[in-house]
Amino acid sequence: MPADRSKARPTTRSNPGPAAAARNRAALLAAAHGIFAESGTAAPLSAIARRAGVGQGSLYRHFPDRLALVAAVVEENVDELETASGRDAASLPDLLGLVTRHAVESVGVVDLLVEDRPGRMLALRDRVEAALAAHLDAALASGRVPAGTTTADVMLGVEMVSGALTRRPSSERPALAARAWSLLGIAVTLPR
Repeated sequence: MPADRSKARPTTRSNPGPAAAARNRAALLAAAHGIFAESGTAAPLSAIARRAGVGQGSLYRHFPDRLALVAAVVEENVDELETASGRDAASLPDLLGLVTRHAVESVGVVDLLVEDRPGRMLALRDRVEAALAAHLDAALASGRVPAGTTTADVMLGVEMVSGALTRRPSSERPALAARAWSLLGIAVTLPR
């Protein structure tokens, strides 16, 4: 005799809709930050999806390729920089510390940011440059950067410092970055 299905519990799952999409995107970005910090931007995308607790299909719906995911991570970092730049107490060395913290966490992200790429990455680089440039005159007036430093010099410093961090164990990066900035004549402290 067949089982009476009228008393069985429904087996369909409810679709959480757009709320799930936003949660999945946030989880993917958080996972990407962590994975990129540990393994660089060449890490398997499947590891990011797994850490986020979503399927690879969800990852590709939000980020069609690796560069789109890396750009989204960089964009979050740039948003954080611009927010810090807008604070009254912000100084160029403080902002360089934040950029450097992002480099320490994942040197590959900064490598992509400073490359001369068309489109989104170049626009993000321009936003970083603008946030730093807004504080250059005050840094020059206070002597916190060497006299004659230009915005192009500051961006070159970012490239040089992030380049020095490549192929270094993550535990060595903060001290190395501080030393590199010191050699460039700027005292930078990494925020926690």
